Amino acid sequence: MILEELIQKIKPEEIVGGTSVDITGVEIDSRKVKQGTMFIAMRGTQVDGHQFIPKAIEQGAAAVLCEQIPEEKAEGVTYICVKDCEDCVGTVATTFYGNPTKKLRLVGVTGTNGKTTIATLLYNMFRAMGHKCGLLSTVCNYIEGEAVPASHTTPDPIELNQLLHRMVEAGCEYAFMECSSHAIAQKRIGGLTFAGGIFTNLTRDHLDYHKTFENYRDAKKKFFDDLPKTAFAVTNADDKNGLVMTQNCKAAVKTYSTRSMADYTAHIVECHFEGMYLEMDGHEVGVQFIGKFNVSNLLAVYGAARMLGKQPEDILVVMSTLKSVAGRLEPIRSNDGVTGIVDYAHTPDALENVLNAIHEVLNGKGKVITVCGAGGNRDKGKRPLMAQEAVKQSDRVIITSDNPRFEEPQDIINDMLAGLSAQQMKKVVSIVDRREAIKTACMMAEKGDVILVAGKGHEDYQDVKGVKHHFDDREELRNAFGI
Repeated sequence: MILEELIQKIKPEEIVGGTSVDITGVEIDSRKVKQGTMFIAMRGTQVDGHQFIPKAIEQGAAAVLCEQIPEEKAEGVTYICVKDCEDCVGTVATTFYGNPTKKLRLVGVTGTNGKTTIATLLYNMFRAMGHKCGLLSTVCNYIEGEAVPASHTTPDPIELNQLLHRMVEAGCEYAFMECSSHAIAQKRIGGLTFAGGIFTNLTRDHLDYHKTFENYRDAKKKFFDDLPKTAFAVTNADDKNGLVMTQNCKAAVKTYSTRSMADYTAHIVECHFEGMYLEMDGHEVGVQFIGKFNVSNLLAVYGAARMLGKQPEDILVVMSTLKSVAGRLEPIRSNDGVTGIVDYAHTPDALENVLNAIHEVLNGKGKVITVCGAGGNRDKGKRPLMAQEAVKQSDRVIITSDNPRFEEPQDIINDMLAGLSAQQMKKVVSIVDRREAIKTACMMAEKGDVILVAGKGHEDYQDVKGVKHHFDDREELRNAFGI
């Protein structure tokens, strides 16, 4: 693509060099730069891309997009100076890749919990309805049936547009995408055109990055503020921030609720560990999920599918065949009547939801043993809240390690235990080694009991001192059960 065309939608403050040069790629990582690439010098939270301009030029960069033109300029390289690279990178990326979101219908899902489940279920539903689809999620990205490993909830703007471009080339009509608060705040989704947006809920999370709950909320809200008039917004009326999200939204707004009047409603008729019977939008449907929070997730899926033009009966027929996402309330049964549940719950609210779902099924007929921890180098304020939530709804709790990263596991555990009273501590033990914690829970359990192993879900590693060691809660449960 000719450089002049590539930068036509941004507003350069200064250009040094010619703009008729052919650009063969765009990169924000100097290590990926090849001959003819435009290098974008992003000022990140850890490093400043401007310091890598010489490296990018050495590797063949034909143009540099930056906020400050270097004093020493390389011959034959064009420098484009803008006020804020972060504002421009999404627009440049989507222009280079041919505006892929103009050629398929992109639906974004944002909120604290439920993003992965909703995006994945929509992907599976629309594929089951005969459409070619793409998925951008925490667990894995998919281009139609091809799996592309995911490293972040939302990729950087270059990778994101590459994936969307590949989806268009593969004939995808729809793409469903998790939109994290980080991605919105860092403008990773800049330049994309959304056909619709879904709001799940908002509880405390990522305050290590956003600093205040208000900043976190406002990052989510900006996603809906930016939706075009041609789009739709489906929001959770049961969450106190549900209508806050859409108060300045130009898109067509629809609500869903399990408790009150809304455009789309549902309630549980019957519940087992194998699934639930629901009354949804006046129809009865059997689903392979449990828990009131999953009723909300399924309502979000239903509402989005309706807004994308699907008929209620067709949606519900496919919904009855859908299965839970890996590591989300995933049941593992022992040979002697104990049920293990592996779930990604890593916020107080998510833990509360999962434990509520377990109690809805148990109905007082078995004990609940919870194994949980908290991640290192993340919001410390939620650690005591996680412990409190676990103790509130469990008969026994084992506090253990969960991706300690660069912190000491025992320090994290101590932060969690600090939130408990002497009375609460009577039902708690702490075991730093997560494998031993899971084994201990299995030894405590009797027929009819449930062991919840929370925090890691689909993850198959433990992040310790910057190294990811293989560790899968599901494998550990099966080994402890001897199955």
